[in-house]
Amino acid sequence: MADRIESMFRVDGRRALVTGASSGLGRRFARTLALAGAELIVVARRADKLGGLVEEIAGLGGKCLAVSLDVTSAASVRACFDEIERSAGGAADIVVNNAGVTVTKPLLQHTEEDWDSVVGTNLKGGWMVAQEAARRLVAAKKGGSIVNIASILGERVAGGVAPYAVSKAGLVQATKAMALELSRYDIRVNAILPGYVVTDLNRDFLESEAGEKLRSRIPTRRFGQLENLDGPLLLLASDAGRHMTGSVLAVDGGHLVSSL
Repeated sequence: MADRIESMFRVDGRRALVTGASSGLGRRFARTLALAGAELIVVARRADKLGGLVEEIAGLGGKCLAVSLDVTSAASVRACFDEIERSAGGAADIVVNNAGVTVTKPLLQHTEEDWDSVVGTNLKGGWMVAQEAARRLVAAKKGGSIVNIASILGERVAGGVAPYAVSKAGLVQATKAMALELSRYDIRVNAILPGYVVTDLNRDFLESEAGEKLRSRIPTRRFGQLENLDGPLLLLASDAGRHMTGSVLAVDGGHLVSSL
């Protein structure tokens, strides 16, 4: 029975696309899926930044293809999926919509360019990647799993990141709308809402005095680690989550349920 349960979380023989894979969460997601048996396609605006990840996955015995992608461009999205079908041999069965950006400044100082950059990448970009992935799966008559990486700021707010919070709230609702319409094609769409997770980019802040104040408001009094997202990702990507679509999983140490 233990072997059967473990095998439920495997994704052997499946083709997984991870956007925003050049660092942080995206890099971890790609590595996790490779260790679970998937063939990887990793994408970022600059494919040359992905060479180290391709080599790392090859060193683990996996197969990995790097492709450039600007998620804010419909033409780039289509070209990326064309390249995947040519070079990888078919549509991606698993899509992890992870590409994201933010601009931190007070609401009254945000510009139109800030809004377009953040919402265009996080919400429009996520929508276009998921939509194109679904089109290719439907054409191939295959089912699949789309995992949108949102944020706890899709359900709560914080100062200085208004466009980011709006974009992630939109991605949560987009997840549910896509799940409703794509279920007839055996395509599942779910979302993960990470809380504050320690990465190389935010480590200095989270270890600062301001970071300590933030940590004190998390019920578990801990920031997340990259490995804390492995299980939720594999649950949604694999047959272990076969009956889940439209689900939104917070992985935040209870931050969303903390008292106001």
